[in-house]
Amino acid sequence: MDAYDSYRHSGEYSAIFGAFGEPREYWVRSTRERHNRIYPSKPIVDFVRGKTQLNAGWGQRADADAAAQLHNAGYIIVDENDMPATAPPQNEHLIAGNDRIRLCARNYYVEPARENGSVDVAIRAGDLGREMGLRDRNPAICSALGSAEFQRCAQVPPPTHTEPNPSSSTIFTYRLISAKESSVMKSASTAFPPSTNLILYGPPGTGKTYTTAWEAVRLCLGDDAAEALRDNRDTLMTEYRRLSDEGRIEFVTFHQSMAYEDFVEGRQPMTGADDDDGVSSSGFRLETVPGIFRRIAKRAETGLGKTAMNHRMTVDGRQIFKMSVGFSRDPGDQQFFEDVIEGGYTLLDWEHIDWSDPKYENIEEILKACQEHGRFEGPVTLQSGQVSITDVFRNRLKIGDIIIASKGNRLVRAIGEIIGNYEYQPRPEGDYNHRRAVRWLWHDAAGVPVTEIYDSNFTMRSLYELKKERLNIPALERYMNSGFKEADTDTEREAFVLIIDEINRANISKVFGELITLLEADKRLGQPNAIKVHLPYSGDEFGVPANLHIIGTMNTADRSIALLDTALRRRFTFRELMPDVIELRQALAARKLNADNLDGINLCKLLQTINERIEYLFDREHQIGHAYFTNCSTRADVENVIRHKIIPLLAEYFYEDWSKVAAVLGDGDSTNGAHFLESKRLPAPAGFTDDELGRDKRRWSVKAAFDFSDFAA
Repeated sequence: MDAYDSYRHSGEYSAIFGAFGEPREYWVRSTRERHNRIYPSKPIVDFVRGKTQLNAGWGQRADADAAAQLHNAGYIIVDENDMPATAPPQNEHLIAGNDRIRLCARNYYVEPARENGSVDVAIRAGDLGREMGLRDRNPAICSALGSAEFQRCAQVPPPTHTEPNPSSSTIFTYRLISAKESSVMKSASTAFPPSTNLILYGPPGTGKTYTTAWEAVRLCLGDDAAEALRDNRDTLMTEYRRLSDEGRIEFVTFHQSMAYEDFVEGRQPMTGADDDDGVSSSGFRLETVPGIFRRIAKRAETGLGKTAMNHRMTVDGRQIFKMSVGFSRDPGDQQFFEDVIEGGYTLLDWEHIDWSDPKYENIEEILKACQEHGRFEGPVTLQSGQVSITDVFRNRLKIGDIIIASKGNRLVRAIGEIIGNYEYQPRPEGDYNHRRAVRWLWHDAAGVPVTEIYDSNFTMRSLYELKKERLNIPALERYMNSGFKEADTDTEREAFVLIIDEINRANISKVFGELITLLEADKRLGQPNAIKVHLPYSGDEFGVPANLHIIGTMNTADRSIALLDTALRRRFTFRELMPDVIELRQALAARKLNADNLDGINLCKLLQTINERIEYLFDREHQIGHAYFTNCSTRADVENVIRHKIIPLLAEYFYEDWSKVAAVLGDGDSTNGAHFLESKRLPAPAGFTDDELGRDKRRWSVKAAFDFSDFAA
């Protein structure tokens, strides 16, 4: 192509190129930036191959005609207007499908970037498809760009990519390295750090729920940062609540009625009032609604890596607006939304008036124009939508401000940064002629619940400013920055944690469904054996992010619930938490109290003695946890715990057999005196004898004042 340019400019190489005459068809597009972007295929191939007996077209053999040779080498054949030419489908000697996509991506993106000395190169699926003349082939393009074959073909490491994937807007970013570096990187593991699947189990009161808070904070902040919080309960819980407010920690309690539809996704009835059409109706429709797990999994996909966090965009100094982009109930809404995202702009409808004139910086001029030339009947005031919303779109919306694109009133489907001033660009459809350029930072056609970033549903108004105090700013900023994916070596992203309390209370197989497989650490997204499934209600392809950790608790004393599903047992690490007098001592010492002498009571001896007796009479899983006593400060506190918590729990354990409750508390031996319980022999009713009743009948009661002499400090 350089030689052909020289021929056209100075006549050099005329002995070769002069024999061809003016080209009429079959041009090839250059991979470099040149004054002329297209070149005749036949002279180019003749110059390279040194052959003069070539035809320009597709031919019947791969080495026969010029267009065929260039096509199979990964070059794009075009017409004289630089529009991609379609290769004949019946010619089997022409490569197609993913093989051709990979070659074109290498030739037109990777190699030019290498020649320019770029550190990395980004390929947008929609751009590559448009340049190759591939319509509606985004899944195939994304598959080819993300494949190991492309990494070998282009000598690049595994890419990072934006979400959603696949989509026309998916951007694959490759670090450009030498072949030697590439072979070294391929031998190294690029998987995410292993995910945590942990279940804490043990008797009640052993601190399982509190330990989940510590583990969740540790996973989110890292070992070093969390270690400083371990012995300070108040500080730890403050950090736990902060992370929960940001959406990085989610807490749910399982119960017998919990279902797949609550946890993963299900159908819920919706009326017109739930959408943005303003229709309130007694009729309803069923819509797929994500459950607890899907919501936090979607959230985890926005988790930022270290590089993104160091360069994160914030909302400081920016206004934030809600904007309706399209109409969610319109059949053409999906295509409209995709065009807006791919085009990098947002649109407003209302009047068909060009507001470009500087005089419309004054809202009064907008009002006047609407009154004189507007297409809506009725009186028009400053508060009318065509006036006030136009003023916001044209004047109040500044470059750098953030817009949140809604889908109905309940969903958010895109977040972008305004990067251009107002433009009037009439569309063939005749509507949505008002435009602002936008750099879309995040988008998801399916949408996520508004409550992920805002404290209520949106209103019907198509454009209005949101109050920052009602926004979840950390969550919003996470979405804003989630489109930035780091180099492949930076795989560690923000952690998200789902805590499932009382995990054994639900029907695990019913609630988890296909998640039973997806939860395995090596089958998470980004891992070597990553798996995705199609969900039954939405049909969406779904996988579990590697940065989503799951912590469950299980009360071993709860024998009314079936044992935990064996399939789940294989996928979780189990950690037993038993009553611990050392933990009791430390908890009281933190409050400057002595567990071995609390108001004259040796709490450690009390706890150990009761648990030894429970284990002897029942089993070790029904012991009393140390957490029952950690908040005690006085003798009265200890009495309250035993009277209102320990004794009722023991009565439940032994099915109201008070003789065993008494034995646990040390009151089973009548010669030793009553400490906590006292009993009175009931005389046999008239007409009965003791022998007929089988044994003594006694009335048990809790003493008004307890005797702790056996547990004196």
